Parts: sequence; C-alpha cells; structure tokens
Amino acid sequence: MIVADTDVLIDALRGREPSAARVRAGLRDGTLVTTSVNAFELLSGARSPREADAVDRLLGAMTILPLDATAAGRAASCRRDLEAAGQTIGMGDSLIVGICLSRTTGLLTRNRRHLDRVTDLVVIDP
Repeated sequence: MIVADTDVLIDALRGREPSAARVRAGLRDGTLVTTSVNAFELLSGARSPREADAVDRLLGAMTILPLDATAAGRAASCRRDLEAAGQTIGMGDSLIVGICLSRTTGLLTRNRRHLDRVTDLVVIDP
C-alpha cells in the first residue's frame, strides 16, 4: 500500500506524466490509497463542476484512509519534533504524515523538500 499525496493526484487529474501513469498503475493493482486530508485538499480545490466530478471519480476509485486517534498522535509527535528542530511542514502535511506513519506506508509525492525532514517517513518519487 502506498499513499498518494495531493500533488501527485492533481498531476494525475491533469494527465501529467509520470504521476498519471503511476496513479493509473496503482489504481489498477489496488496498491494506491490516499488520506482523508488529501481528499479534503482535492475537494476544496475543485473550481468547477467538471473538476469536482473528476475529483469525485478519482476518490471513488481509491481507499481513503481516515485520521484516527493513532494517526493524530503520530502527527502531533512529528509536528512537535520538527518544530523543536526549527523545521515545520504545515498542519495538513503533518496530518498526512501521521496517517502514513500509523499505517507503516510510504508517501508518493513530489514534495520532498518538506517531507524528507520526517526521518521515519518513506518518501517515494512518482
């Protein structure tokens, strides 16, 4: 199982390679999932009925992992550790990381600049 980050899913919706091919393959073999935080980001970013429909279809084809108590705890710990080191990744990314860490899964993302700061997270390039 691999979690797809919002940037990769947006690339897939726009047909940008190599993300689009990676998302298609992950959907086909059932290994690609996303999080409730990523779903929120995609849904809130849809600017037209056509975009909203495309987002709904994509999310409907995926398992969406929730932010549960375990993931929230991992996210909070990650956020505290990064802030203590003078590095932050933002609230949304902290929550996504917490979900990934609680499920022991990698994150498929182009956002290496921020997410490589999280030592326990497996960051996967599209």
